[in-house]
Amino acid sequence: MTHPYARELGDFLRARRDRLHPADVGLEPGGRRKVTGLRREELALLAGLSTDYYQRMEQGRDVRPSDDVLDALATALALDDEERRHLFTLAHAARRPTRTQVDREPEVVPDSTHRLLRVLHTPAVVLGRHLDLLAWNQHAEALLGAPDDLPPDRLNMLLLLFDDELTAGRTCADWERQALDYIGMMRAAVAADPTHPRATAIVGELSIRSAEFRRLWARHDVRASVSGTKTFSNPAVGDLTLEWSTYPLPGRPGPFLLVFTPEPNSPDEDRLHLLASLHATRTARP
Repeated sequence: MTHPYARELGDFLRARRDRLHPADVGLEPGGRRKVTGLRREELALLAGLSTDYYQRMEQGRDVRPSDDVLDALATALALDDEERRHLFTLAHAARRPTRTQVDREPEVVPDSTHRLLRVLHTPAVVLGRHLDLLAWNQHAEALLGAPDDLPPDRLNMLLLLFDDELTAGRTCADWERQALDYIGMMRAAVAADPTHPRATAIVGELSIRSAEFRRLWARHDVRASVSGTKTFSNPAVGDLTLEWSTYPLPGRPGPFLLVFTPEPNSPDEDRLHLLASLHATRTARP
């Protein structure tokens, strides 16, 4: 039986190899090519490995590369720091027995975090390791819609992002960038525990119903996204661009706080205040 981490490692290596072209690494194209990126033998040559050994790694077979081999592969594949860490995480995990018990602590939002959400005057949510929406404040409800209207198992940022109705009603100019951020976070969670039933359910559902998700997921991009910007399009106030930042909460791996903030004294800040005021008026009606 193929080790789940070895399979994930093989898929990651293949995706990174497909991303490179001969010219990127100083090789001649060499006539007609049947592959979009580097051939296996070309990458093996660059990393100083035999083609057979590298092929077995991509196939998820029982190969246990040393850290020196992983370093050579990371250099040959031109991995950035986050991708390099991801490569080592998968390879080290693949060395463990398949029956190794994975620590799956329940995700609990501390009371202090609920209090913090109530006093923040900006949209803020708490997300779990698989991007489940665990808690939110009124400003987030004004911006994102009413999570209480959805079943608990649908309260997930990836599921919501790829939901046709929600996307159609709240289209944002940077939708693909936001999708890649969330997918990169999910990739990191899958690397930590590839057989987790929640991850399997989310990725499985989206793979079936969304060609766009399949395309982006197949890129095997991994991101430790801690900050960025997102542009929302709201029918009540128009477009508003907000900066977002993440803050880890206690636990291993624990939930994290995601906070959206506008640039001070900007039109975006005015629109966010108007949106919050409209939401407060609407929810205050008997």
